[in-house]
Amino acid sequence: MVLLFSCTEGQISKPTPILDLSASIRGSGIYVFNYSNTSINISINVYFHIPNSVNFNTEILMVLHGNGRNTGDYRDAFVAKADLKNFIVVVPEFSSANFPGGHAYNLGHINQDGDNTSTSNLNPEDKWTFSIIEPLFEDFKRAINSNRNSYHIFGHSAGGQFAHRFVFFKPNALFDKVIASASSCYTVPNESISLPYGLNNSPLTNLALSTVFQKVIIVQIGTLDTHPNAPGLRRNVYADAQGTNRFDRPNYFYNTALNLANTTNSAFNWQLQTISSLDHDFQDAAFYGADIIFN
Repeated sequence: MVLLFSCTEGQISKPTPILDLSASIRGSGIYVFNYSNTSINISINVYFHIPNSVNFNTEILMVLHGNGRNTGDYRDAFVAKADLKNFIVVVPEFSSANFPGGHAYNLGHINQDGDNTSTSNLNPEDKWTFSIIEPLFEDFKRAINSNRNSYHIFGHSAGGQFAHRFVFFKPNALFDKVIASASSCYTVPNESISLPYGLNNSPLTNLALSTVFQKVIIVQIGTLDTHPNAPGLRRNVYADAQGTNRFDRPNYFYNTALNLANTTNSAFNWQLQTISSLDHDFQDAAFYGADIIFN
């Protein structure tokens, strides 16, 4: 069943639900999220799946696709698990038309040029791609008449980059568990390294890292995701300082955070999940990721 409907972000009064969870409408579909603020006015296709056994408190998983922008494929990769474990899947489409290049998607559009960052080219927060997630969650809740007050995040590859950076830049957002799967590179908690590889030249120089360390960030990696020349893998002196493949880099990211947390006596709730025989396939990553979040 494919459902097409539209609702507008920012409505003051709660609209009549487009999908009422007390009704019998279930399955996969698409709706259009109209997002606007003082800087942006765009329409975003949102692919979703609602399991048969849904209720008003069913958990919601926000899925962040890879650089292929194949939103529907990512939604479909979670359908079987969503039906089995009873969770709602929400996959916003960060299209190349609306979010061109890596700087506008996986780097979050923090800077006008994500690869040449400085304090002089920072964008205001209402231009950040990260700033879309919370209004989308609230809009989708209204649309389906959900009572959930939080959501989980699964991001793979470019989406994994988005996911872990989202926690840094939006630490007070309503997320519970966050999986960053198979990222090409990371923003490590180091203020001597510039964005996008560290926190220097960013709005985060005064970030209380202890707050971030308390979040449930799950770094998911595959033992076979080791190709040093894989498509989409950043290779430069800054990225290679983290390692030369998608297996070494997440280990570096996690261990850097763990060591800093230990040094500062901070609580640390991050997890490292290493999956044997997993390569860079997003469908397999989704299979394991769903089991980790909804265990």
